[in-house]
Amino acid sequence: MPELSLDELKDKAKVIRRLIIRITTEAGSGHPTSSLSAADVVTALYFGGFMAYDPQKPHDPDRDRFILSKGHACPVLYSAMAEAGYFSTDDIMTLRKLGSPWEGHPNMRRLPGIEASTGSLGQGLSLGIGHALAGKMDGRDYHTYVMLGDGEMDEGQVWEALASAHKYALGNLTAIIDQNGYQQTGATKDVLDLTEFQPKIEAFGWHVQTIAGNDMDAVVTALKAARGISDQPTCIVSQTQKGYPVVPLLEAEGDPNYHGKPFSKKLAEAALAIIG
Repeated sequence: MPELSLDELKDKAKVIRRLIIRITTEAGSGHPTSSLSAADVVTALYFGGFMAYDPQKPHDPDRDRFILSKGHACPVLYSAMAEAGYFSTDDIMTLRKLGSPWEGHPNMRRLPGIEASTGSLGQGLSLGIGHALAGKMDGRDYHTYVMLGDGEMDEGQVWEALASAHKYALGNLTAIIDQNGYQQTGATKDVLDLTEFQPKIEAFGWHVQTIAGNDMDAVVTALKAARGISDQPTCIVSQTQKGYPVVPLLEAEGDPNYHGKPFSKKLAEAALAIIG
């Protein structure tokens, strides 16, 4: 279980963001902005000492689980897993290429270390509840993390899952909402405004924190607090910027959402320069 310092986590997040841009630009398709917003949380999970895993034993029954319910953001997952040693960074450069196991959405049948095949939005939290409930039934102390998108919160199945997790007192489950303000067809507040999330989810019996999700210090503090709670499920509402930290470039392109669009080589070069 890696446990990097705060400064090291910030540097690792830059590495992961650079990989996100490189692999989606190489593919000529994908969801770079949806991935960039989530990079700080995913980096902290894999490298901040919060998840127990062994890339050489991806099916270890005592491993902690991470399910990326917003599966279209798989470039952030693939990049983190490559940095963690599950596979090489050269491998993920085949993202979305014909025959590549690094598909446009995570496929657990093709890649060890992928806990769930996702992409059909609204299902990941239910899958996470299955893992968490199985852990309790089997007497294992692993923790399950599920990352959802804020547009995904429109799905009714998510709210059924929230109620179920409370019913079974799943203190070994943490949901993380990447609230970047946009979904496929526009701003979430214009499509279906469900905010604020915290009081709604608290009403379902969860412990909820709302944080600045592109602030690594805030992310680490929230994850530590979540792991300290064992009698109820926990949720972190991670308020982020879609495309962080290259939002000004996207605004100059006239599309702050930039959903499902790869960066051109010129835009990618400018983005990489900003990330540093």
